[in-house]
Amino acid sequence: MPLLRFLRLALLAASIALPSLACGIPATERAMALSRQHRDAEGIKVLYARLAMHPEDIAARRLLIRMLAVESDMPGVRAEVELLRERLPAGDPSASIELGHAFELTHQFEEALRAYDAAASEAPLSPAGPREGGMRCARWNEVEEARPRLEEAVRRGARDAETYHVLGLVLVKLGDLDAAEQAYRAGAAADAKGVENWLGLATVAVIRKDGAAALDAYDHILAKNKTYGPAELGRAWALALLGRKDEARRALDHAEELGAPAANIAKQRAALGSP
Repeated sequence: MPLLRFLRLALLAASIALPSLACGIPATERAMALSRQHRDAEGIKVLYARLAMHPEDIAARRLLIRMLAVESDMPGVRAEVELLRERLPAGDPSASIELGHAFELTHQFEEALRAYDAAASEAPLSPAGPREGGMRCARWNEVEEARPRLEEAVRRGARDAETYHVLGLVLVKLGDLDAAEQAYRAGAAADAKGVENWLGLATVAVIRKDGAAALDAYDHILAKNKTYGPAELGRAWALALLGRKDEARRALDHAEELGAPAANIAKQRAALGSP
């Protein structure tokens, strides 16, 4: 499968909640199977048939919107978005978010962002609209646009590790290291098992050349993933910066055992010099 089509199908499937198998293969699963076989038109017919009998099936309608977008049928997308809107609770921004996803699938990125911003306006207490818009701006590397949307999502109650991690990344790119550290720490607290936000904290510490903070971050990462060679390599860098050269050499030996990049290990060993 060509990479572009794979990426489009990944977005197509994202956040679609499939019904149970109690009554045979669900229409959503059949439609996705047909799409994987490059039989999108047939998959769309399956979904239209399902919705003719069960217009309340939100999952099927959401999938239909995305499949129509893959086929670049924007009039069909808009019609289904309005039907979805009619069946959602008042103040639910999902219809505008689905429209934004459809615009992304057809590479109409400015229209996608307008749809996400509309979702933010339609549901002023929900973090969904600004989060979606902020995440997409970050993906497009439009960090100045991403920051206020992600911060608004947090203000409205988004407390997941991914939102904090992307916000931290955006803030690092903008050079606001204090705010980035705050975002990463909140993300680390939100996900006790994850390492992404600790990697962010390590990045902030490295930029600041703060050996103690970097060592703390890398120690947290290795506590969660003992075989992550790049973290041991980072730990060696931090130990060297703190003047703990013997410990740094041992960390480099361990990083080598864990498969960290050989060129980086050689560079750090050369910087440390002979014992």
